[in-house]
Amino acid sequence: MRPLDPRLLRQARAARSYVVLTAALGVLSAALVVVQAFAIAHALGPVVAATSPGGSGAVDDGALARWLTVLACVVVGRAGVAWAQERFGRRAATLVVADLRRQVVQHAVALGPRPPAGTSPADVTTLATRGLGDLEPYLVRFLPQLLLTALVTPAAVLVVWGLDWVSAVVAVVTIPLVPFFMWLIGTMTAGTSERRLATVERLGSQVLDLVAGLPTLRAFGREIGPGARVRALGESSRRATMGTLRIAFLSGAVLELLTTLCVAVIAVGVGLRLVYGHVELVPAIAVLVLAPEIFLPLRRVGFEFHASTDGLAAGERAFAVLDAPSPRPGTRPVPDLVGASIELDDVSVRAPGRDVLAPARLSARIDLGNGSPGGGRVVALRGPSGAGKSTVVLLLLGLLRPDAGRVALRSPAAGAVEPVDVADVDAAAWWDRVAWVPQRPAIGPGTVRDVVTDGRPVDADALAVAAATTGLDDVLADLPTGWDTPVGLGGVGLSVGQRQRVALTRALVGSADRPVVVLDEPTAHLDARGERCVLDTVRAWRDAGRTVVVVAHRASLLALADQVVDVTAEEVARA
Repeated sequence: MRPLDPRLLRQARAARSYVVLTAALGVLSAALVVVQAFAIAHALGPVVAATSPGGSGAVDDGALARWLTVLACVVVGRAGVAWAQERFGRRAATLVVADLRRQVVQHAVALGPRPPAGTSPADVTTLATRGLGDLEPYLVRFLPQLLLTALVTPAAVLVVWGLDWVSAVVAVVTIPLVPFFMWLIGTMTAGTSERRLATVERLGSQVLDLVAGLPTLRAFGREIGPGARVRALGESSRRATMGTLRIAFLSGAVLELLTTLCVAVIAVGVGLRLVYGHVELVPAIAVLVLAPEIFLPLRRVGFEFHASTDGLAAGERAFAVLDAPSPRPGTRPVPDLVGASIELDDVSVRAPGRDVLAPARLSARIDLGNGSPGGGRVVALRGPSGAGKSTVVLLLLGLLRPDAGRVALRSPAAGAVEPVDVADVDAAAWWDRVAWVPQRPAIGPGTVRDVVTDGRPVDADALAVAAATTGLDDVLADLPTGWDTPVGLGGVGLSVGQRQRVALTRALVGSADRPVVVLDEPTAHLDARGERCVLDTVRAWRDAGRTVVVVAHRASLLALADQVVDVTAEEVARA
């Protein structure tokens, strides 16, 4: 495992400047360590010599005061270096983590609904929130000590060589034992951090699934049931965390014992040779002061070893997402959709995590409405659960590319020109022509009016007509302050059916100029009254000349459709 991944320096600009700053502070710290050793030796040596048996008893007060002043300045300087490392380290860590989070989220969006192999959208969510937080202790605590080891330790050894070559030889011989034991510990615990992060991501995915399914469980009176599962997930998280702490404490204890023994060997050797007069007092004191400083960065590197493994594991996961090739963005203009059609030609998509094509070899032609009143169409996607109906919606929106076949737009205005793949058109321009209401609509915080209008100025009469069409007017009558009722993130404060009506009203209000409307299971979780509101909304869109593509299970929606497209799945033949 590399202690510093060069990809981190390439991806995060703040990391590069932080490494340079840390190296400069490390050089300053090495100089202060050497000056401190000489100040202590020259201040203490004459005092010990003068007060020892046979000494003169006289001490040069001026020289002593000067060296004590130097020592005080060194102490203040080292405190300032430590403060600067901590302050700028935390600032840089915050910037690096924020930068990587931004890149991961942007690249995950560019990848679409299918993340890299071996990960899920929930894994990416966990990585972008909690997972990348492991980089902060790595950058604040481990990386500075690593650079200090590369700067302070060699400088201290060179100074010791000039004072007492025997002690320098002992240090040179014992120093390699520390990285050897670090490598040994790393080999024995290889994969622990990756497994811990994978555990955290898996737990996060399961918790997100439980939270997302709570409205359904509550509707059936089973919201208490997952309590045992949540406790089991918490226990798994506790075991993963305690395993990491156990490795941290054991690795720190082993390296602490080893470095203490190495310092003791140097100290015993200096003491014996000082007794027999083979070394002078002042150099001996300087060597004894420098000996712990030689191993101190190594000791701290060992103590923060778990921070490096966790941080690098989080970085590896982030780079796995960032290195995944994103599809080439479309640049072709959207053709004229009046009288156009969407053609699905032998389209197949392999379901993630399953040896199933869903949909499998789907071919259909969806004729779009002409935009004039009464010229709209309703197209229903029908099929069993897991057949790939929602995947077809993603294909129509251009959020997903098929593994085989093509989804193309054919416009009569283009004449005999080859139809344009949906994936090749400019995504923003295509989405400006399509309104989408997913199974779980995204509802931001604000009032009901803010959510429906999306911040745009909308006439009050138009709002009232849209609310009457979708049945939202009945919901507003039951809310305490009507349109001004506050709604939390994700629609907190509203029931599932109320959220669906809010989303339909938003699509009805905001898509007046969009010829295509896509609805994914709009009647799910709705009672008969809510279903009638959805049907009325679909009729309103069709009467306005738009094309409504709807994923339908209920017979009422299928009966309303002008065209029904059957979607099927098929197992992949194994070799």
